[in-house]
Amino acid sequence: MRVGFFVTCLVDLMRPSIAFAAIRLLESGGAQVLVPPTQTCCGQPGYNSGDRSGAKALAAKVVSEFEECEYLVAPSGSCSGMIKTHYADLFRDDPELLSRASALGAKTYELTDFLVNVLKLDRVPGGFSGRVTYHDSCAGLREMGVKQQPRALLARNADVTLIEMPDCETCCGFGGTFSIKYGEISTRMADNKCQQIVDTGADAVVLGDLGCILNIEGRLRRRGDMKTKVMHIAEVLAGDSSESGARG
Repeated sequence: MRVGFFVTCLVDLMRPSIAFAAIRLLESGGAQVLVPPTQTCCGQPGYNSGDRSGAKALAAKVVSEFEECEYLVAPSGSCSGMIKTHYADLFRDDPELLSRASALGAKTYELTDFLVNVLKLDRVPGGFSGRVTYHDSCAGLREMGVKQQPRALLARNADVTLIEMPDCETCCGFGGTFSIKYGEISTRMADNKCQQIVDTGADAVVLGDLGCILNIEGRLRRRGDMKTKVMHIAEVLAGDSSESGARG
């Protein structure tokens, strides 16, 4: 099974350990993982900001890089959602690229969905032990249908106890450029999310998008919480807990 792995911009620049953890998980399920070295961005920032020509150029690049793979998998509901849901809009006036993008979108998966529903991973190598709470990132939840998949995978680790926080499906306030354009609103949303996390008494908050990780972790630290770990689901499942967590 040839699986094309889309690293994502943020993971490449900010926490590449997520990519390495995700690849180990895919390989543990028997996938042959291909990582096109020329890949960059899925085009979402430009698309959300109105730069359709720039977004189309990046999207066409993604299509050409991954269309020969059997699947495309990303450790991000946001980027996988862009490819699966919004490329059709970008190429609506280009029948040839629309057809190719639609074919790629049909075989595009968010990481945990792929592990559960395609690879059917029945065990995970992770060695994390402790209490965690899970934040449902907006795009993964609403565009990719990711809800039970990460929870099912966490349940495969007997040393992990999941404590659900109130409003786990409510946005953390990141939203890409939203956090820049509406900083005060974003900060309040992040504060609400951080308080809900702390109130669970969990050792770590786990989630599936690095944008949300950066937003939540940054706000926790500014509030003085240097203890609560903020981890990508791939890091927990692959046993990379030592590479992330509380940082000053």
